[in-house]
Amino acid sequence: MTIRVLIVDDEPIARRGILRLLRQEPDIEVVEECSDGEAAISAISALSPDLVFLDVQMPELDGFAVIEAIGESRMPAVVFVTAFDQHAVRAFDAQAIDYVLKPIDPERFRRALQRARNHLTHPDDSFVRRVSEALKSIDRGELQRYPLRLAIRSGGRVHLLDIGEVDRIVAAGNYAEIHTGAKQHLLRETMASLESRLDPQRFIRVSRAAIVSIAQIREVQPLFNGDFVVLLKNGAQVNGSRRYRSALDVLLR
Repeated sequence: MTIRVLIVDDEPIARRGILRLLRQEPDIEVVEECSDGEAAISAISALSPDLVFLDVQMPELDGFAVIEAIGESRMPAVVFVTAFDQHAVRAFDAQAIDYVLKPIDPERFRRALQRARNHLTHPDDSFVRRVSEALKSIDRGELQRYPLRLAIRSGGRVHLLDIGEVDRIVAAGNYAEIHTGAKQHLLRETMASLESRLDPQRFIRVSRAAIVSIAQIREVQPLFNGDFVVLLKNGAQVNGSRRYRSALDVLLR
């Protein structure tokens, strides 16, 4: 079995190192090298590699965002390449997601490659779940970070929406309606999940059904019983409930 591999790393030295190690393996075919997350998304979609050596930390779009954009169910097998500290490494290891730590140790690299071979030869249905759990464990950890883009899937394509363009998010059944000015995008995710992923320095929840960009708030008008209306700079109005008023009051002090 020939394993088709994609290498994703923004550091040319790291890519060359991985390529050099893979060239020693007769069953490996390197189909592409990518230096950033967006190129990785295109390459994965176009080439459907069996395995991706994926750098975790890249500018603009990191390894986590690549997986989000592709979708966990469609993501090829992944070996993370990371310079994370030992806390993060333990989180990966506890979830049985393989990784290689920079600078790359050749023996550790070969073990990771062998685990990938085993996975590809005997598919493990729990792999996707473990990837998901590993990402959540990292989100809860000290290295928590917030997405710079949201992956919007539509018509078999993935559109990356810059988080800075979002002015408000409104619940729409099983979806979240993402507003960017006059445009709307549907994302299949609960408001609670979205709220947990968004940077609280940039977004605030004002009701069970609405999250707004703090930078877009122009005015807050009180209503009866503690409820309120948030007026945005683009003229949009968002109803807020008294349950969420205290967080807004802290913001407005």
